[in-house]
Amino acid sequence: MMDQNYKETLIKQQYRIYNDHSAVKLCGWLKESLVHCRNCYKQDFYGIQSHRCLQMTPSINECTHMCPFCWRIEGQDFEVKDWAEPKEMLDNLIAQQRLLISGFKGHPDCDLKKFEEAMNPNQVACSLAGEPTIYPYLSEFFKECHSRGMTTFLVTNGTNPERLAEMETLPRQIYVTVAAPDRQTYLKACRPKIKDGWERLMQTLELFPSLETRTVVRHTLVKGLNLMDPEGYARLDRIAEPDLIEPKGYVFVGGSRQRLTVDCMPEWELMNDFSKRLGDLMGMKILKEKKDSRVLLLGPEGMELDVRKAWEHGLPPSPRIDRMTAEE
Repeated sequence: MMDQNYKETLIKQQYRIYNDHSAVKLCGWLKESLVHCRNCYKQDFYGIQSHRCLQMTPSINECTHMCPFCWRIEGQDFEVKDWAEPKEMLDNLIAQQRLLISGFKGHPDCDLKKFEEAMNPNQVACSLAGEPTIYPYLSEFFKECHSRGMTTFLVTNGTNPERLAEMETLPRQIYVTVAAPDRQTYLKACRPKIKDGWERLMQTLELFPSLETRTVVRHTLVKGLNLMDPEGYARLDRIAEPDLIEPKGYVFVGGSRQRLTVDCMPEWELMNDFSKRLGDLMGMKILKEKKDSRVLLLGPEGMELDVRKAWEHGLPPSPRIDRMTAEE
């Protein structure tokens, strides 16, 4: 079971927990959308609605990595023996999010139309904290989300390739975080708790081209740790053949503040330079950028409108999806 002191700390940090392993927390951009009409980069990049996004995790603090740049509390992992079923977990986390949102209705600047929409999330960001692929019913969870008309993102560190390979229902978009261009940097930047973490990540990259959903490689970049090697990252990206690439700069938040310093946040000029060099190597262009989130989107030239349009219709644009649709 989850340690009670740890649980109370999470609750103070505005996490809401179900069954000691799943959790929801309001994204800062959901709040910004409701009160200040400012949107998350995912809305700008992909067309999802920031105020209707459920930011959750099925495995709050189980992870195969101890990345220094992660915002989670590290060193509190515990074994889960009683995993919640997907439907009950989703129902409970939506109910918890509604309670977290409820106070915004009285805010003088809250957009009441958006507030009503926010009470019924239509997008699930399966990330937040921990490694989601540890949850044994992940495929069934996405099937439940899709049955309700909800779109889905999965963010994984890539150390459970067998879980991705066996999933019958995939999310609408899979991110894999590649935070190192080589094994030596990986050991420093991700601090794996398993001996074969790098090899398992490589297996995930090799699996990526066969996945029938939109695929994104995310490079989380930390100044002084893993930033300056676009050639090395390009070698890995060519293995994964992702539809899109997101270089994202480290942000000094959460538990990472005990492990890194504010100087580890890369300047926007560094992020731009890295992204342009990586894009040239991959035959991609910078399609979108969001300076206040320190993130850029790389993809084939002219794809930005296709990305948003396809997302609105629930299909990710990629040759793999085109083939699958044609066969149907």
